[in-house]
Amino acid sequence: MTRIVIEYGMTAAGMMAARVVDLGYIAIPARDGFRLASGWRLSRPLAEWDEKDVFGSEGIVADEAGFRAHVEVIAAHLRQREALGRKDVRMRLSTPWGMSQGATVYAQGVVFHSTASHGGFKLDRARNAALHPALRIKGGWYEEDGDWARVAVGYPDLFTDRERHKADRTLRDWEPDAWEAVHGRTLTAEDSFTRDRERFQYEHAEDWVVISAMRSDRYPGLVETVATIGGRRDISQSRSYLVSADEYSAGRHGFVIDPIRHRPLAA
Repeated sequence: MTRIVIEYGMTAAGMMAARVVDLGYIAIPARDGFRLASGWRLSRPLAEWDEKDVFGSEGIVADEAGFRAHVEVIAAHLRQREALGRKDVRMRLSTPWGMSQGATVYAQGVVFHSTASHGGFKLDRARNAALHPALRIKGGWYEEDGDWARVAVGYPDLFTDRERHKADRTLRDWEPDAWEAVHGRTLTAEDSFTRDRERFQYEHAEDWVVISAMRSDRYPGLVETVATIGGRRDISQSRSYLVSADEYSAGRHGFVIDPIRHRPLAA
C-alpha cells in the first residue's frame, strides 16, 4: 500500500508548491488570489519546479490556507481511494466509445472502462436494476463526463468523499430532475445551474438577450451584439445593439439588452 504523504515547499520563483505522491501543485498568483495549477509525475525537488511543470487548472484559492486545504483534500481522496481496493484489469470488451483499453473494477458488477477517446462505467444487469429508476440508464453504460455521477450517487460506498461531492454537484447542476427524485426535495435556483438557467429564461422570456457579440472596429470602446427574444436561437428575428465594452459581459446565462440605454445598430 502506498503511503500518502504531503510535501510542502517553494518553487524557484518563490511560489507555494506541494507534492502528494507523484501529483504536484503550484499556487500561481492571480487577480483574485492564487490559481491552483497541477502536474503529474513530478519527481524533482520542489525548489526546481516552475510553471512549465504544471498544466492542469483546479480553480482559485484566496490564500495559503486555501492552498493547503485543497492539497489536504487531494491527499484524503488518494487515501480513501487506496482503501477502497479498486483493481485494474484488462478486458477484451466493446464499449459505446470503442474497444476497452483498460478497466478498473470498483466492485462486482461495477467496472470503469477506458478507451482511446473516452470512457465510462458498465454496470451489470443486477447492479443496474438496483439503481434508483431516476438514475438508471437502459443498457448499463454511463459515460465519464456526466453520467458517471449517477453511478456514484447510486453506489456512494464505492467512491471517495471528493468523488461523492463532485457527483452530487454534477447531478444538481445538470440533472436536477434526477437529483430531486432521489432526494425527495426541490432544488432552487441557488442550488443548481440548470434551475438558475430556467429562472433566467422565465424572467427574460420577452427580453432581448444577446446570442453573439464582438468588439467593434467601427465603434471604439463598444461591442456589437446580436440579440433575440429570450436568447432563443430557433427564431429568425434578431436585432443588433451597441454595448459599452466596460459594461458587456456574457454572464452566467446571457446579457440582457436594455432598449432604452443600448443603442440599436442598423444593419
